[in-house]
Amino acid sequence: MVDQTLDTPATLKSRAAEWAALPVRGVMRLLDWPMRLAQRIVGLGGMPYVFLLPNLIFFGTFVITPLIINFAFSLTGGPELFIEDRPFVGGEQYGFLFDCENALNVSTCREDRFWRGIYNTGTFVFFQVSLMILFSLITALVLNMKIRARGFFRSVFFFPVLLSPVVVALIWKWILLRDGLLNAFLTSIGLEKILFFVDPTWAMFWAVFVSIWAHMGFYTLIILAGLQAIPQDLYEAAQMDGTPRMRVFWRITLPLLWPNLLVVLVLSLIKGVQTFDEVYVLTGGGPGTATQFIVQYIYNTGFSNQVQNFGLAAAASMVLGTVLLVLTVIQLVVARRKGGI
Repeated sequence: MVDQTLDTPATLKSRAAEWAALPVRGVMRLLDWPMRLAQRIVGLGGMPYVFLLPNLIFFGTFVITPLIINFAFSLTGGPELFIEDRPFVGGEQYGFLFDCENALNVSTCREDRFWRGIYNTGTFVFFQVSLMILFSLITALVLNMKIRARGFFRSVFFFPVLLSPVVVALIWKWILLRDGLLNAFLTSIGLEKILFFVDPTWAMFWAVFVSIWAHMGFYTLIILAGLQAIPQDLYEAAQMDGTPRMRVFWRITLPLLWPNLLVVLVLSLIKGVQTFDEVYVLTGGGPGTATQFIVQYIYNTGFSNQVQNFGLAAAASMVLGTVLLVLTVIQLVVARRKGGI
């Protein structure tokens, strides 16, 4: 008589797990032999480079190669698209950009639109970055306190970051139009309509405001993470000593928060200089060229204008990249001297 034992639930569960793991084991076996082959070729010490190779290929294909092509374009002229059909002009494009009788007077420059874009970008970055850091710091300090519905308010401040820049610009454009929501409110309380996109000062103000509103939540999150990493023992000791709150902020919070503030400064500066889509949808660079930034100048010169000048646009983009690189290096050097990194 054959002894037949019934499978227990634990046995059935174990068999189901084994069957479910079969596809995973198959995939791992397929990946195992190329890894073993790579280890035989490069050795155990070279395996980190094998794992880095896909990222290096991606970075080289979509970052380094376009950068080299862009630099080559900046040394050529003519309207042709393919670089082999474009005549070599050397530094002529760069000379055209920097041909100014008086660097402080934009109207004396041969390519005044380029310098107008630099001036507008500098103005925008100065106000946007400084106010962004200030408001993000204040918001993070408030959200770090034990307030009611703290999680809800954190979500509210971070929500604009999840929106597309184009969506953000369209929302605020509908609000700020001549017949938009804000003017409707002004007329309802007896005030006159304000043409926000006609006055250059108002246009720049709203460009800065919308950019801060859209991105402040991301930088607030970085600063909030830094605040939560500060040991509470320091605050308790300061409280026991009767140290005033402002002195605690300047002596404890701000120095320990410096690495996070540096990250916010670098990221917001790079983002501010590269601003294009939000302001382009919001104001179109107007009125006139009041909110036309350097990236929009590059776009217009290389693609949007009726006469496309790829070489000049490439030269302007190389200048922009160099300025960003120099600013980042300066900030990192300052941070190292202060012990931030």
